[in-house]
Amino acid sequence: MDFSMGKILEITLKSKELREEMTMLVYLPANYSPLYKYSLLIAQDGRDYFQLGRIGRIADELLGKKEIENVIIVGIPYQSVEDRRRKYHPDGEQHQSYIRFLAHELVPYLDQEFPTYQMGMGRALIGDSLAATVSLLAAMQYPHTFGKVLLQSPYVNEQVLSAAKNFSQPSLLNVYHTVGEKETEVKTTSSSEKDFLTPNRELSKIFNEKNYSYFYDEFAGDHTWTYWQPDLKRAIKLMFS
Repeated sequence: MDFSMGKILEITLKSKELREEMTMLVYLPANYSPLYKYSLLIAQDGRDYFQLGRIGRIADELLGKKEIENVIIVGIPYQSVEDRRRKYHPDGEQHQSYIRFLAHELVPYLDQEFPTYQMGMGRALIGDSLAATVSLLAAMQYPHTFGKVLLQSPYVNEQVLSAAKNFSQPSLLNVYHTVGEKETEVKTTSSSEKDFLTPNRELSKIFNEKNYSYFYDEFAGDHTWTYWQPDLKRAIKLMFS
């Protein structure tokens, strides 16, 4: 079946928090109209989600079959591996500024430009690896702003585990979380190998113990888009049906 295609725009927003101009991709559904209301899905690693994840194509299909609610997808690309680490890694020097950019600059801008629901449950953050890490930490810092978070193989360290443990309002967050069974020796940008699976299982335990609204699955695969791409359809369907 062929589904009518949404359109992808490029927008730029001057960020005071980050002191730079942020260029972003915005997917609007085929039937987009200011008369409807839309949920927001904000993707870190934005260009990857559009190109490797084919997120626009997935949305076209799910919207065409009426399997999900109306959604606008915003992809925030990173400029370089260094830029990505600075903004996404819990120890990155722009990490907090990036989270404030999401909550204090991007969300008000999107709410003003598009007919959004303007409430936490109407906004989701998604990311893979470090992009998932910053998505989770942002949602836990601003649970009234971001009510849903989709994590594909997040990088999990002590900071992430204790943030999940100490988060006092799990009822506000709806979490989708997947990781690959073969993610035991993941080559990281610092070219060392890391076990992603074990800390993700620990994180999963915390989510369950603290009664987050939560979906968890381990797929048969490794830390690559080969596995994140097919997982994306289920993720979006579950979070936006």
